[in-house]
Amino acid sequence: MPSDKPQWAELYREVVTSGLCTGCAGCVVVCPHDVLRYDDAAGGGTWRPWKVDEDGGPEDCTHGIRGCTMCTRACPRFRTWETEADVHLFGRPRDPGEVAGVSDQIVLARAADPEVRSAGQDGGLVSAILIWAIEHDVVDAALVSSLEGDGTSWRPVPSVARNRSEVLAGGGSRYTYSVNTLAYPKAVEAGAERIALVGMGCQASLPAMVSARKAGKIARRLALSIGLLCSKTFDDAIFADLFDTKYGLRREEISKIDIKGVFKIWMRDGEYHEVPLKEGRAFTRQGCLACPDFAAEHADISAGGIGSLDGWTLTLVRTSRGSEVFQGLVGDGMVETRPVSDDPGVLDLLQKLSRASRRRWPEGAEPAARQAKLPG
Repeated sequence: MPSDKPQWAELYREVVTSGLCTGCAGCVVVCPHDVLRYDDAAGGGTWRPWKVDEDGGPEDCTHGIRGCTMCTRACPRFRTWETEADVHLFGRPRDPGEVAGVSDQIVLARAADPEVRSAGQDGGLVSAILIWAIEHDVVDAALVSSLEGDGTSWRPVPSVARNRSEVLAGGGSRYTYSVNTLAYPKAVEAGAERIALVGMGCQASLPAMVSARKAGKIARRLALSIGLLCSKTFDDAIFADLFDTKYGLRREEISKIDIKGVFKIWMRDGEYHEVPLKEGRAFTRQGCLACPDFAAEHADISAGGIGSLDGWTLTLVRTSRGSEVFQGLVGDGMVETRPVSDDPGVLDLLQKLSRASRRRWPEGAEPAARQAKLPG
Protein backbone atom coordinates (compact mmCIF):
# COMPACT_ATOMS: atom_id res chain seq x y z
CA MET A 1 0.00 0.00 0.00
CA PRO A 2 1.56 3.34 -1.02
CA SER A 3 2.35 5.61 1.91
CA ASP A 4 0.30 8.80 2.28
CA LYS A 5 3.52 10.54 3.41
CA PRO A 6 6.09 9.12 1.01
CA GLN A 7 9.71 9.99 1.74
CA TRP A 8 13.19 9.05 0.55
CA ALA A 9 12.65 5.31 1.07
CA GLU A 10 9.77 5.35 -1.43
CA LEU A 11 11.59 7.67 -3.82
CA TYR A 12 14.67 5.47 -3.73
CA ARG A 13 12.67 2.33 -4.51
CA GLU A 14 10.10 3.71 -6.97
CA VAL A 15 12.25 6.17 -8.95
CA VAL A 16 15.97 6.26 -8.18
CA THR A 17 16.64 2.52 -8.59
CA SER A 18 13.72 1.58 -10.85
CA GLY A 19 14.97 3.23 -14.04
CA LEU A 20 12.58 6.21 -13.89
CA CYS A 21 15.11 8.68 -12.46
CA THR A 22 16.18 11.23 -15.06
CA GLY A 23 18.86 12.75 -12.87
CA CYS A 24 17.27 16.19 -12.59
CA ALA A 25 18.60 16.59 -9.00
CA GLY A 26 15.39 18.25 -7.83
CA CYS A 27 15.38 16.10 -4.71
CA VAL A 28 18.94 17.13 -3.89
CA VAL A 29 18.23 20.83 -4.29
CA VAL A 30 15.12 20.86 -2.07
CA CYS A 31 16.45 18.63 0.73
CA PRO A 32 16.37 20.80 3.87
CA HIS A 33 18.62 18.45 5.85
CA ASP A 34 21.55 18.23 3.42
CA VAL A 35 21.61 14.43 3.39
CA LEU A 36 21.28 13.93 -0.38
CA ARG A 37 24.21 14.08 -2.80
CA TYR A 38 24.55 13.74 -6.57
CA ASP A 39 26.85 11.59 -8.70
CA ASP A 40 27.76 13.57 -11.82
CA ALA A 41 31.41 12.63 -12.22
CA ALA A 42 32.43 13.43 -15.81
CA GLY A 43 32.56 10.29 -17.92
CA GLY A 44 31.68 7.94 -15.09
CA GLY A 45 28.85 9.32 -13.01
CA THR A 46 25.50 7.62 -12.63
CA TRP A 47 23.70 10.99 -12.82
CA ARG A 48 21.58 9.94 -9.86
CA PRO A 49 21.01 11.18 -6.31
CA TRP A 50 22.29 9.22 -3.38
CA LYS A 51 21.91 9.54 0.36
CA VAL A 52 24.64 9.73 2.97
CA ASP A 53 25.03 6.73 5.27
CA GLU A 54 24.16 8.79 8.34
CA ASP A 55 20.55 9.59 9.23
CA GLY A 56 18.99 6.29 8.21
CA GLY A 57 21.42 4.79 5.73
CA PRO A 58 21.37 5.00 1.92
CA GLU A 59 17.90 3.48 1.48
CA ASP A 60 15.97 5.26 4.22
CA CYS A 61 15.99 8.61 5.99
CA THR A 62 15.42 9.41 9.66
CA HIS A 63 14.09 12.82 8.66
CA GLY A 64 11.61 11.12 6.34
CA ILE A 65 10.51 8.77 9.08
CA ARG A 66 9.77 11.85 11.18
CA GLY A 67 7.64 13.33 8.40
CA CYS A 68 9.89 15.13 5.89
CA THR A 69 8.59 14.56 2.34
CA MET A 70 10.46 17.30 0.47
CA CYS A 71 12.35 14.97 -1.88
CA THR A 72 9.23 13.22 -3.15
CA ARG A 73 7.40 16.51 -3.53
CA ALA A 74 10.12 17.78 -5.85
CA CYS A 75 10.48 14.70 -8.04
CA PRO A 76 9.05 15.12 -11.57
CA ARG A 77 8.78 11.36 -11.98
CA PHE A 78 7.20 10.33 -8.68
CA ARG A 79 3.77 8.69 -8.86
CA THR A 80 1.08 10.96 -10.39
CA TRP A 81 3.57 13.65 -11.45
CA GLU A 82 2.18 14.32 -14.92
CA THR A 83 -1.46 14.77 -13.94
CA GLU A 84 -0.52 16.87 -10.92
CA ALA A 85 1.59 19.20 -13.05
CA ASP A 86 -1.03 19.45 -15.80
CA VAL A 87 -3.80 20.35 -13.37
CA HIS A 88 -1.61 22.84 -11.52
CA LEU A 89 -0.48 24.65 -14.68
CA PHE A 90 -3.52 24.35 -16.92
CA GLY A 91 -6.44 23.61 -14.60
CA ARG A 92 -7.12 20.22 -16.19
CA PRO A 93 -5.51 16.95 -17.22
CA ARG A 94 -4.42 16.97 -20.85
CA ASP A 95 -6.55 15.45 -23.57
CA PRO A 96 -5.22 12.17 -25.00
CA GLY A 97 -4.43 13.93 -28.28
CA GLU A 98 -2.19 16.50 -26.60
CA VAL A 99 0.80 14.24 -27.02
CA ALA A 100 3.26 17.15 -26.85
CA GLY A 101 1.52 18.72 -23.88
CA VAL A 102 -0.82 21.68 -23.49
CA SER A 103 0.11 24.90 -25.30
CA ASP A 104 -1.53 28.26 -25.88
CA GLN A 105 0.53 29.37 -28.88
CA ILE A 106 3.01 27.70 -31.25
CA VAL A 107 5.23 29.81 -33.50
CA LEU A 108 8.69 29.91 -35.03
CA ALA A 109 10.90 32.48 -33.35
CA ARG A 110 14.43 33.82 -33.19
CA ALA A 111 16.29 36.64 -31.48
CA ALA A 112 16.17 39.95 -33.33
CA ASP A 113 19.67 40.93 -32.16
CA PRO A 114 22.35 39.41 -34.44
CA GLU A 115 24.78 39.09 -31.52
CA VAL A 116 22.27 37.03 -29.54
CA ARG A 117 21.45 34.89 -32.59
CA SER A 118 25.13 34.21 -33.15
CA ALA A 119 25.86 33.27 -29.53
CA GLY A 120 22.81 31.01 -29.19
CA GLN A 121 21.58 27.87 -30.88
CA ASP A 122 18.90 27.85 -33.58
CA GLY A 123 18.32 31.58 -33.48
CA GLY A 124 19.19 32.43 -29.88
CA LEU A 125 15.58 32.50 -28.65
CA VAL A 126 16.32 31.17 -25.15
CA SER A 127 19.11 33.69 -24.66
CA ALA A 128 16.77 36.49 -25.75
CA ILE A 129 14.13 35.35 -23.26
CA LEU A 130 16.60 35.35 -20.38
CA ILE A 131 18.11 38.71 -21.28
CA TRP A 132 14.66 40.30 -21.50
CA ALA A 133 13.49 38.71 -18.23
CA ILE A 134 16.59 39.88 -16.34
CA GLU A 135 16.60 43.39 -17.80
CA HIS A 136 12.84 43.83 -17.20
CA ASP A 137 13.02 42.73 -13.56
CA VAL A 138 11.04 39.55 -14.11
CA VAL A 139 13.83 37.40 -12.67
CA ASP A 140 17.05 38.14 -10.80
CA ALA A 141 19.08 35.30 -12.29
CA ALA A 142 18.88 32.18 -14.45
CA LEU A 143 20.14 28.64 -13.94
CA VAL A 144 21.92 27.70 -17.17
CA SER A 145 24.92 25.71 -18.35
CA SER A 146 28.31 26.92 -19.46
CA LEU A 147 31.37 25.06 -20.67
CA GLU A 148 34.15 24.09 -18.31
CA GLY A 149 37.33 26.14 -18.51
CA ASP A 150 38.03 27.60 -21.94
CA GLY A 151 35.31 25.48 -23.51
CA THR A 152 37.55 23.03 -25.33
CA SER A 153 36.66 20.15 -22.99
CA TRP A 154 33.00 20.38 -24.08
CA ARG A 155 32.01 19.49 -20.51
CA PRO A 156 28.98 21.51 -19.38
CA VAL A 157 28.74 22.83 -15.84
CA PRO A 158 25.71 24.31 -14.03
CA SER A 159 26.01 28.09 -13.89
CA VAL A 160 24.18 31.22 -12.81
CA ALA A 161 23.57 34.00 -15.33
CA ARG A 162 22.72 37.44 -13.92
CA ASN A 163 23.24 39.73 -16.91
CA ARG A 164 23.43 39.82 -20.70
CA SER A 165 27.10 38.85 -20.94
CA GLU A 166 26.67 35.84 -18.65
CA VAL A 167 23.61 34.70 -20.61
CA LEU A 168 25.52 34.94 -23.90
CA ALA A 169 28.47 33.05 -22.39
CA GLY A 170 26.13 30.12 -21.72
CA GLY A 171 24.55 30.12 -25.19
CA GLY A 172 24.56 27.09 -27.47
CA SER A 173 23.75 23.40 -27.04
CA ARG A 174 25.99 20.73 -25.50
CA TYR A 175 24.12 17.40 -25.93
CA THR A 176 25.87 16.02 -22.87
CA TYR A 177 23.95 16.51 -19.63
CA SER A 178 24.21 19.60 -17.46
CA VAL A 179 22.35 19.48 -14.16
CA ASN A 180 21.43 23.17 -14.17
CA THR A 181 19.33 22.76 -11.02
CA LEU A 182 22.54 22.27 -9.01
CA ALA A 183 23.34 25.96 -9.56
CA TYR A 184 20.28 26.90 -7.46
CA PRO A 185 22.14 27.23 -4.11
CA LYS A 186 24.70 29.53 -5.74
CA ALA A 187 21.95 31.76 -7.11
CA VAL A 188 20.29 31.96 -3.69
CA GLU A 189 23.59 32.70 -1.97
CA ALA A 190 24.03 35.62 -4.37
CA GLY A 191 20.67 37.02 -3.29
CA ALA A 192 18.41 35.91 -6.15
CA GLU A 193 14.77 35.56 -5.10
CA ARG A 194 13.20 35.12 -8.56
CA ILE A 195 15.02 32.54 -10.60
CA ALA A 196 14.58 31.26 -14.16
CA LEU A 197 15.47 27.65 -14.89
CA VAL A 198 16.59 26.47 -18.32
CA GLY A 199 16.68 22.71 -18.89
CA MET A 200 15.34 19.71 -20.70
CA GLY A 201 11.87 18.46 -19.80
CA CYS A 202 13.13 16.49 -16.80
CA GLN A 203 14.45 19.70 -15.25
CA ALA A 204 11.88 22.12 -16.68
CA SER A 205 9.10 20.21 -14.85
CA LEU A 206 10.67 20.95 -11.47
CA PRO A 207 9.11 24.42 -10.93
CA ALA A 208 5.65 23.03 -11.67
CA MET A 209 6.13 20.07 -9.34
CA VAL A 210 7.47 22.01 -6.35
CA SER A 211 4.68 24.55 -6.76
CA ALA A 212 1.92 21.94 -7.17
CA ARG A 213 3.19 20.00 -4.15
CA LYS A 214 4.04 23.10 -2.09
CA ALA A 215 7.70 22.25 -1.58
CA GLY A 216 8.89 25.23 0.43
CA LYS A 217 10.84 28.30 -0.64
CA ILE A 218 12.07 26.80 -3.89
CA ALA A 219 8.48 26.83 -5.15
CA ARG A 220 8.36 30.58 -4.68
CA ARG A 221 11.80 31.30 -6.09
CA LEU A 222 11.57 29.31 -9.34
CA ALA A 223 9.70 32.02 -11.22
CA LEU A 224 10.16 31.03 -14.88
CA SER A 225 10.78 27.70 -16.59
CA ILE A 226 12.28 27.48 -20.08
CA GLY A 227 12.20 23.94 -21.49
CA LEU A 228 14.41 22.54 -24.23
CA LEU A 229 12.99 19.97 -26.63
CA CYS A 230 15.07 16.85 -26.10
CA SER A 231 15.03 13.23 -27.27
CA LYS A 232 18.11 12.28 -25.27
CA THR A 233 21.48 13.42 -24.01
CA PHE A 234 24.77 11.60 -24.32
CA ASP A 235 27.53 10.44 -22.03
CA ASP A 236 30.75 12.42 -22.20
CA ALA A 237 32.49 9.30 -23.58
CA ILE A 238 30.95 10.03 -26.99
CA PHE A 239 33.71 12.56 -27.65
CA ALA A 240 36.63 10.21 -27.12
CA ASP A 241 35.09 6.89 -28.12
CA LEU A 242 33.12 7.96 -31.19
CA PHE A 243 33.96 11.40 -32.54
CA ASP A 244 37.72 11.11 -31.94
CA THR A 245 38.43 7.37 -32.21
CA LYS A 246 36.29 6.69 -35.28
CA TYR A 247 36.23 10.03 -37.07
CA GLY A 248 39.35 11.82 -35.84
CA LEU A 249 37.33 14.76 -34.51
CA ARG A 250 39.12 15.85 -31.36
CA ARG A 251 36.89 17.57 -28.83
CA GLU A 252 39.24 20.51 -28.34
CA GLU A 253 39.04 21.25 -32.07
CA ILE A 254 35.21 21.22 -32.23
CA SER A 255 33.56 24.65 -32.35
CA LYS A 256 29.87 23.75 -32.61
CA ILE A 257 27.56 20.72 -32.57
CA ASP A 258 23.98 20.46 -33.77
CA ILE A 259 21.63 17.52 -34.31
CA LYS A 260 19.31 17.51 -37.31
CA GLY A 261 18.94 13.83 -38.23
CA VAL A 262 22.75 13.53 -37.92
CA PHE A 263 25.43 14.95 -35.68
CA LYS A 264 26.44 18.15 -37.45
CA ILE A 265 29.92 19.09 -36.30
CA TRP A 266 31.86 22.25 -37.12
CA MET A 267 35.58 22.44 -36.42
CA ARG A 268 37.64 25.44 -35.38
CA ASP A 269 39.54 25.30 -38.68
CA GLY A 270 36.28 25.76 -40.61
CA GLU A 271 35.74 22.13 -41.64
CA TYR A 272 32.29 20.57 -41.36
CA HIS A 273 31.52 16.90 -40.70
CA GLU A 274 28.46 14.69 -40.24
CA VAL A 275 28.25 11.61 -38.03
CA PRO A 276 25.24 9.23 -38.28
CA LEU A 277 22.95 9.78 -35.34
CA LYS A 278 22.39 6.04 -34.86
CA GLU A 279 26.06 5.67 -33.90
CA GLY A 280 25.36 7.75 -30.80
CA ARG A 281 22.75 5.36 -29.39
CA ALA A 282 25.32 3.39 -27.42
CA PHE A 283 26.25 6.61 -25.60
CA THR A 284 22.70 7.54 -24.54
CA ARG A 285 22.63 8.63 -20.92
CA GLN A 286 20.88 6.05 -18.73
CA GLY A 287 18.45 8.58 -17.30
CA CYS A 288 17.00 9.27 -20.77
CA LEU A 289 15.98 5.68 -21.55
CA ALA A 290 12.59 5.85 -19.80
CA CYS A 291 11.91 9.58 -20.13
CA PRO A 292 8.55 10.25 -21.85
CA ASP A 293 8.89 14.03 -22.19
CA PHE A 294 10.39 15.17 -25.50
CA ALA A 295 8.60 18.52 -25.58
CA ALA A 296 9.37 19.91 -22.09
CA GLU A 297 5.65 19.80 -21.45
CA HIS A 298 5.55 21.58 -18.08
CA ALA A 299 7.71 24.56 -18.92
CA ASP A 300 6.30 28.06 -19.26
CA ILE A 301 7.89 28.22 -22.71
CA SER A 302 9.31 25.22 -24.59
CA ALA A 303 11.77 25.66 -27.44
CA GLY A 304 13.80 23.56 -29.84
CA GLY A 305 15.50 23.72 -33.21
CA ILE A 306 13.56 20.99 -34.97
CA GLY A 307 12.22 21.30 -38.49
CA SER A 308 13.70 22.39 -41.80
CA LEU A 309 14.29 26.10 -41.19
CA ASP A 310 17.80 26.66 -39.86
CA GLY A 311 18.14 29.51 -37.42
CA TRP A 312 14.51 29.40 -36.25
CA THR A 313 13.22 27.82 -33.04
CA LEU A 314 9.94 25.98 -32.68
CA THR A 315 8.38 27.76 -29.72
CA LEU A 316 5.50 26.50 -27.58
CA VAL A 317 4.07 29.11 -25.22
CA ARG A 318 2.28 27.06 -22.58
CA THR A 319 1.32 29.05 -19.47
CA SER A 320 -0.03 32.50 -18.67
CA ARG A 321 3.39 33.36 -17.26
CA GLY A 322 5.04 32.22 -20.45
CA SER A 323 2.58 34.25 -22.51
CA GLU A 324 3.31 37.42 -20.53
CA VAL A 325 7.04 37.01 -21.06
CA PHE A 326 6.79 36.08 -24.73
CA GLN A 327 4.43 38.94 -25.56
CA GLY A 328 6.80 41.29 -23.77
CA LEU A 329 9.65 40.08 -25.96
CA VAL A 330 7.60 40.52 -29.12
CA GLY A 331 6.33 43.92 -28.05
CA ASP A 332 9.84 45.16 -27.34
CA GLY A 333 11.14 43.84 -30.66
CA MET A 334 13.56 41.41 -29.04
CA VAL A 335 12.31 38.43 -31.03
CA GLU A 336 11.07 37.89 -34.55
CA THR A 337 8.30 35.38 -35.24
CA ARG A 338 6.80 33.60 -38.18
CA PRO A 339 3.90 31.12 -38.39
CA VAL A 340 4.57 27.40 -38.09
CA SER A 341 2.93 27.00 -41.50
CA ASP A 342 6.18 28.36 -42.93
CA ASP A 343 7.68 24.98 -42.00
CA PRO A 344 4.89 22.57 -43.04
CA GLY A 345 6.39 19.43 -41.53
CA VAL A 346 7.46 20.75 -38.15
CA LEU A 347 4.27 19.98 -36.19
CA ASP A 348 4.14 16.45 -37.56
CA LEU A 349 7.76 16.04 -36.49
CA LEU A 350 6.92 17.36 -33.02
CA GLN A 351 4.16 14.79 -32.70
CA LYS A 352 6.36 11.98 -34.00
CA LEU A 353 9.21 12.72 -31.59
CA SER A 354 6.80 13.19 -28.68
CA ARG A 355 5.13 9.84 -29.37
CA ALA A 356 8.51 8.11 -29.58
CA SER A 357 9.49 9.46 -26.17
CA ARG A 358 6.17 8.45 -24.60
CA ARG A 359 6.67 4.85 -25.65
CA ARG A 360 9.72 4.73 -23.37
CA TRP A 361 7.63 5.07 -20.22
CA PRO A 362 7.42 1.59 -18.65
CA GLU A 363 4.11 -0.25 -18.71
CA GLY A 364 4.22 -0.89 -14.98
CA ALA A 365 4.73 2.74 -13.96
CA GLU A 366 2.05 5.39 -13.37
CA PRO A 367 -0.03 5.01 -16.57
CA ALA A 368 -0.86 8.66 -17.35
CA ALA A 369 2.43 9.24 -19.16
CA ARG A 370 1.62 6.47 -21.62
CA GLN A 371 -2.07 7.34 -22.06
CA ALA A 372 -1.47 10.84 -23.41
CA LYS A 373 -0.37 9.74 -26.83
CA LEU A 374 -1.75 9.46 -30.33
CA PRO A 375 -2.08 6.16 -32.17
CA GLY A 376 0.75 5.11 -34.47
